[in-house]
Amino acid sequence: MTPLMKQYNEIKKKFPNSIVLFKVGDFYEIFGKDAIKCSKVLNIVLTKRHKNSSIELAGFPHHSINNYLPKLIKAGFKIAICDELEKKENKVILKRGVTEIITPGVVTNSEVLDAKKNNFLGAIYYKKNSQIIGISFLDISTGEFLVGEGCQNYINQIINKLLPKEIIYPKKKKKYIKYILNNKIQLQSLEDCFFSFNSSYKNLIQHFKTNSLKGFNIQKLFLGITSAGAILDYVCNICNYKIPHINSIKRIDLEKYLNIENFSFENLEILTSKNEDAVTLLKILDFTYTPMGSRLINKWLRFPLKNIKQIKSRQKILSEFLKNNKIVKQIRKKLKTISDLERLTSKIVNLKATPYDLLILKNTLKNIIDIKGILLDSNSKSLKKLGNKIIKCNKIYRVLEKVLFADAPKNRNKGNVIKPGISKELDKLRNVVTNSENTILKICERERKDTGIKNIKINYNNIFGYYIEIKKTIKRKRKIPKKWKRKQILANVERYITEELKNYELKINLAKENIRKIENNILENITKLLLENLYNNQHNSKLIAKIDVILSLVRCAQKYNYICPKLNKSFNIYIKGGRHPVIDFKINSNSNELTYVSNDIFLKREKKQIFIITGPNMAGKSAILRQTAIIILMAQLGSYIPAKYAEIGIIEQIFIRVGASDNISIGESTFMREMNETASILNNISERSLILLDEIGRGTSTYDGISIAWAIIEFLHNHPKKPFLLFATHYHELNNMRNYYKRIRNLSISFQKIKNTLIYTRKLLPYGCQNSYGINVAKLAGIPNIIIKRANKIFLFFEKLKTFETRKIYINYKIIKKFFCKLKLNKLTLDSSITILKKIKLFFKTQ
Repeated sequence: MTPLMKQYNEIKKKFPNSIVLFKVGDFYEIFGKDAIKCSKVLNIVLTKRHKNSSIELAGFPHHSINNYLPKLIKAGFKIAICDELEKKENKVILKRGVTEIITPGVVTNSEVLDAKKNNFLGAIYYKKNSQIIGISFLDISTGEFLVGEGCQNYINQIINKLLPKEIIYPKKKKKYIKYILNNKIQLQSLEDCFFSFNSSYKNLIQHFKTNSLKGFNIQKLFLGITSAGAILDYVCNICNYKIPHINSIKRIDLEKYLNIENFSFENLEILTSKNEDAVTLLKILDFTYTPMGSRLINKWLRFPLKNIKQIKSRQKILSEFLKNNKIVKQIRKKLKTISDLERLTSKIVNLKATPYDLLILKNTLKNIIDIKGILLDSNSKSLKKLGNKIIKCNKIYRVLEKVLFADAPKNRNKGNVIKPGISKELDKLRNVVTNSENTILKICERERKDTGIKNIKINYNNIFGYYIEIKKTIKRKRKIPKKWKRKQILANVERYITEELKNYELKINLAKENIRKIENNILENITKLLLENLYNNQHNSKLIAKIDVILSLVRCAQKYNYICPKLNKSFNIYIKGGRHPVIDFKINSNSNELTYVSNDIFLKREKKQIFIITGPNMAGKSAILRQTAIIILMAQLGSYIPAKYAEIGIIEQIFIRVGASDNISIGESTFMREMNETASILNNISERSLILLDEIGRGTSTYDGISIAWAIIEFLHNHPKKPFLLFATHYHELNNMRNYYKRIRNLSISFQKIKNTLIYTRKLLPYGCQNSYGINVAKLAGIPNIIIKRANKIFLFFEKLKTFETRKIYINYKIIKKFFCKLKLNKLTLDSSITILKKIKLFFKTQ
């Protein structure tokens, strides 16, 4: 066991669950089992520490860390970077220590991060025998810090909306945490001492430099505060990150937003789809140019608004941009070259910003200044108001413009970052380097003359420094001066050094080292200035993101012919000429002559609360359900919508149950999952709920299914909160419900049947349909004709049988009714009663 390996093992003991990247000279080395894992992930050579060693070794050059680190993080590893903390200076073993810990939830490397998504680290905490759970989220790359607490359903909803890459939790609560999360998010346990309310509260007020947390409206979230303090402790003290850019913490209040349960969100295919090639609503709406804009539109879709004032504010800005197409074009041009200002700020804070990053920042600030000017020059009060909100960043821009070269390198140690005229000392040293290099050329010319060797070259490498190189020939060897000292013999050339070259090399290297120091000092002063303006950059990045998203919605409105919906507090939903945005997009994208058949939906709480929708298979019943939900979501997003006209009373909840799928991993059948999701809907209704149910009850026997569907519709009709319901079904018996319940209406999807072929015209009609025409659809799908013919015969048989059974029951009912109506109960004796019962028994036996 060498001193080096002893040192490694001591550090590995402190970080047992991390891959330790151990700096040895110019390499990061990995040992043992970690080396085996990393060699596979990184596709690098696996070797041994020594020939006779049993310790596996893998490694890569330290300057390549940004190439290899993303692969390790994406593979789910936790990385501990162990650097040399002192210079060599003839020491046998250098002092080393972990300078940074990188995990999937704590990372600022742009190669790892998805520019279009947040990268949240979560923390969760609960107390025994309490139904309330505290949770917090921190994205150190953007500075967003969120906290909340609630029941298990609340926690699952938030986790599914924010999708953290990693969640930390108290070690002793492992079983319960895994139970309540029930998903594949990476978990990281911490000692229970991290989760202390008192220390968490203290951490937070010290970080935000406040006397209390009242200003953030979170002072009563005891469990949430505990989890938030644990996150700060973990990021700062364990992972060694600086976080002054995190200057606020927000409460996650789901009551402010339109609630869409997780399964409903999945069913609507808003952000993702189970089908690989499916087009989601996000793909339709996202025309953003900046990474901040991409993340914000994602967030808006997850959290649609309920506040009419906020929605109308977004609509107002959108409409003003629509009126000023010239301004829109000018701003879009500027947005195209704006970089990720939020994540650049995080790099600056952690001193990881390169000169190239600062150059990008300079260009970004210039574009923000231009956008502010464009908005202020407009004739619109709303756009001028938006322009006034952008904080002036001219000072920082002028400093960066004055100091930085236009082609600043990505690595500050390469030099040539700072323009001439900024530092007199820097300019002198650069002249020394330039003149010294010229002197080297003069030395080369002189040696050629003195020795008579015409093709002498003077080159440079990191091993010898400056050296003279000549071709290996006998004649030339005789002319070599004694002052030349041979350093290396190669196949065709020989290399020599001289005292004169060594002196010039020292002079040049000293000048270059001093140049790097001066440039680094100037860059540090710039960084200090940027740190003083952190809030301004963060504020501007949020406004630019908002402008980017609204311009994206402007483009959608123009491209897809969307209109501005009217939102109010009524209990009515009127959508005229509504279209499903995704299907509409697909039809318009294809070169065929198909057009989307738009439809009207008019829901009125006191008159038309429930619609039962019937029609053939593939007619578009499910599309009508999804279309209604998506249009309402878009309206409450602040977007224009695919319709001719719309008046929408604010909706608080959207529930949609469509499709059939098993969840075998937890033993759920299709029907069981359907019932679980339906139960979740029925138990969480509010007076502003929109419920969309597609073929509920189809997973069991026909009469069971009809009974369940009937009972659900009846329950919702009689519910005191009177939620809106669209119910698509193939149970045609449910059409009869209109005769018994005053707020139920029937709808069906139009079609034409020509010679046993269905032609879908897809218009909603104000009456029910009595046949699903499943056999016709089977024929369209290519089912063999012999099966289709046989199916038609069987269908006719069952139709006759059904008619016969119905008639038989009706006749029996009439006979029994007539019999009992004639019966005189007051004249019955025991004997006559027994005789009558025998007759009834005999009657039913013969049926």
